[in-house]
Amino acid sequence: MPRQDIAKLSERLAEFARRRDWEQFHSPKNLSMALAGEAGELLEHFQWLTEAQSRALPAEKKEAVALEMADIFIYLLRLAERLDIDLMDAAWRKVAINEQRYPAERVRGDARRAEEYD
Repeated sequence: MPRQDIAKLSERLAEFARRRDWEQFHSPKNLSMALAGEAGELLEHFQWLTEAQSRALPAEKKEAVALEMADIFIYLLRLAERLDIDLMDAAWRKVAINEQRYPAERVRGDARRAEEYD
């Protein structure tokens, strides 16, 4: 997603909150807690599914999952805006860190955490 699209969405979300006088509630603490709650709601859609079922969601379930993911994305964007964090920049930096921590030739096909490798 291009930065300008993220910036436009972030501004629209800020305007949405301002028009409802919700900025007062959008502290980093509250937004991170809301984000965690939405992540829990996403998990509920996959609870008890097999791996195969989780990959082949029916259209109605897939739409519900998409909306939960959107809620997570929205809270994450609001949190980034409130903390003045460039989320795209942070994501690119984190990918570079992960490329160093998990070199493909060393970890291919192995899903352990970085500290579990020799």
